[in-house]
Amino acid sequence: MSRLIPTFVLGLFSALLPCSLAAKEIEFNRDIRPILSQNCFACHGPDAHERKAKLRLDTEAGSRDALTPGEPSESEMIARILSTDPEERMPPPKHGKNVKPEEAELLSEWIAQGATYSAPWAYVAPVKHPAPDLTDSWPSNWVDKFILARIREEGLSPSPDADPVTIVRRLHFDLTGLPPTPETVAEFTKNPDMANYERLVDQLLASDHFGERMAIYWLDLVRFADTVGYHGDQDHNITPYRDYVIDAFNDNLPFDRFTREQLAGDLLENPTIDQKVATGYNRLLQTSHEGGVQPKEYMAIYAADRIRNLSGVWMGGTLGCAQCHDHKFDPYTARDFYSMSAFFADIDEEQHFKVGTNALPTKRPPEIDVLSRRDRELLAELESRGADRAEIDAVKARTRRTMITMAKEPRSTRILPRGNWLDESGELVAPAIPEFLGELELAGSGRATRLDLADWLTDPQDGAGGLTARVFVNRLWYLFFGEGISSSLGDFGGQGTPPTHPELLDRLSVEFYESGWDIKHLIKLLVMSHSYRQTSIPSAELMQRDPGNRLFARQSRYRLPAELIRDNALSIGGLLNLDYGGPSAKPAQPAGYYRHLNFPTRTYQQDKGSSQYRRGVYVHWQRQFLHPMLKAMDAPSREECTARRPRSNTPTAAIVLLNDPTFIEAAESFAQRIRSEAGDSDAERLEWAFQAAVSRKPDPQEREILGRLVAENQPDPWKAVARALLNLSETNTRN
Repeated sequence: MSRLIPTFVLGLFSALLPCSLAAKEIEFNRDIRPILSQNCFACHGPDAHERKAKLRLDTEAGSRDALTPGEPSESEMIARILSTDPEERMPPPKHGKNVKPEEAELLSEWIAQGATYSAPWAYVAPVKHPAPDLTDSWPSNWVDKFILARIREEGLSPSPDADPVTIVRRLHFDLTGLPPTPETVAEFTKNPDMANYERLVDQLLASDHFGERMAIYWLDLVRFADTVGYHGDQDHNITPYRDYVIDAFNDNLPFDRFTREQLAGDLLENPTIDQKVATGYNRLLQTSHEGGVQPKEYMAIYAADRIRNLSGVWMGGTLGCAQCHDHKFDPYTARDFYSMSAFFADIDEEQHFKVGTNALPTKRPPEIDVLSRRDRELLAELESRGADRAEIDAVKARTRRTMITMAKEPRSTRILPRGNWLDESGELVAPAIPEFLGELELAGSGRATRLDLADWLTDPQDGAGGLTARVFVNRLWYLFFGEGISSSLGDFGGQGTPPTHPELLDRLSVEFYESGWDIKHLIKLLVMSHSYRQTSIPSAELMQRDPGNRLFARQSRYRLPAELIRDNALSIGGLLNLDYGGPSAKPAQPAGYYRHLNFPTRTYQQDKGSSQYRRGVYVHWQRQFLHPMLKAMDAPSREECTARRPRSNTPTAAIVLLNDPTFIEAAESFAQRIRSEAGDSDAERLEWAFQAAVSRKPDPQEREILGRLVAENQPDPWKAVARALLNLSETNTRN
């Protein structure tokens, strides 16, 4: 029954509505869907089993029982939201949710404007929007035109360019994860024009270190680790997969091939060794062979884990929420969840229940022995010219074992009522994509495969390729601007935040797949933009108007990721080992840290020599006991897909920088460099050290402070100076 709402009540709420919102046409996805999703969809959304009062507010047709377009005063929705009667008010007070006054007014204004619905932005294929028609000289490319148009719409101006030193450091950390050499800084700052800038970009994109930097983020997404996670958290064989990812980024492997090889490389015709190694992706989940394990239970756990990851990595979705019931906020159903898991029912992964051991590493067949691609090439070259046998044997000795995917007869897949693996009453399902996203087009009448799924995920015409591109592009934007165009990097759904620049995100997505899924092309487009080159120092007006930098009217500044902090310190200290690929490295960590690890009990065996100083991307990743330095700097345990690492500021992090053995050794080595490579005077040495750490000379105040440090730590002050410089915020910050 509709309730009449007194005009003065709506007038009161109108007074609370910002003029900027009242003047603009309200957009459903941007302004209304988040309010409904947060407050209403749990009871009046996609989940038919839990829907209350047969009212559905996530669709236009379902909403008409609760609102009258053009007449907010005649709409049940508004009456319920404004009601003071706890029995009538929506959302019910017991749910702990509350529509804010300004949100209620937005809903009223939306209804007054016609209550028009739009399809969820994340599930609508991107469109190649034209760039805004601007005549300004500021834009360097069409990316800038979208950014500048939005900045102007808000009555603001973009920030000035960053200084050349900041630019060259930013580029190096973003593209390689390593600091620039003093020589590179000096060369660029002498002539920081666009031609030299582009040459530097191309040089860094061609570096082996580019793949190492990009792999860190991908390994977070796919939850790569050196250990099984469950039970005894034993080591397993998987490092060649990590090297495959690094190679793929360095080779600029098109993203559609990158996807196909990981999901279904074993199903390709005559798969190469690298394509077999790539299928290690399917084996990255946590596993257990604990005595008493119920294989059927764990197969259900593995299936759920895999779908959570697949939907998170490629779809930016939360399909895993439909494991026990239809999704509360998105159109995914429980049937969709199990139909998607059926794609992976052919993976041979049950052998470990019988042959898994507590040895390190444990057995996880199927596995193969492989050399890295570079070692295979070197071996072929050595053998082609019958080279010294010892040299050939030394290369062969670098063979490593790695888990791969092999297909077998698919297991049957049932819908598990409420996710209960003991309940076999559910319907049998075949592999299928989510129903609301269409159907797979198969060449024959056979069962759909993982290869069909991979093709669908990257097909922009007949599949979800445009949606996949949007997810990946948004994450690339996050890597190079500090925040995504949609800040919800892992949830492009009902609970996700709509993009601040939807037309730009769409255009970039189309650009990505039209370029042939060329990752380096897209990254170059982003870093060549004027938007990327802005200073990260905000004006007072920007701090007040846009503290979260959602307009990208400046660059972002933030602490470097954990691995890069370590790499940076070792590089400055002159200790960093830049060997490419290979087994995981084990740097120093606290004694007894593994004392609670059992099956088997173990002690940590630190690497000796230069291998302990390898790059962070190669550090051993123990899921249950992540290296304390990585943990203190917010690296994830990699039990689940991680699209965004937190950035905390804790005393523990500061203590690690001061006391972790690796950082102490880096400081000692840095001090030795200062003594041997700088001039003879204290002033010359201070200037050299500062230049080595942060790529610039110290200002007068910094000279004075460091001078006191030198005076207070005689006769050999340089270790104290080195420790101070390695702990500077500027040293560990991407500006």
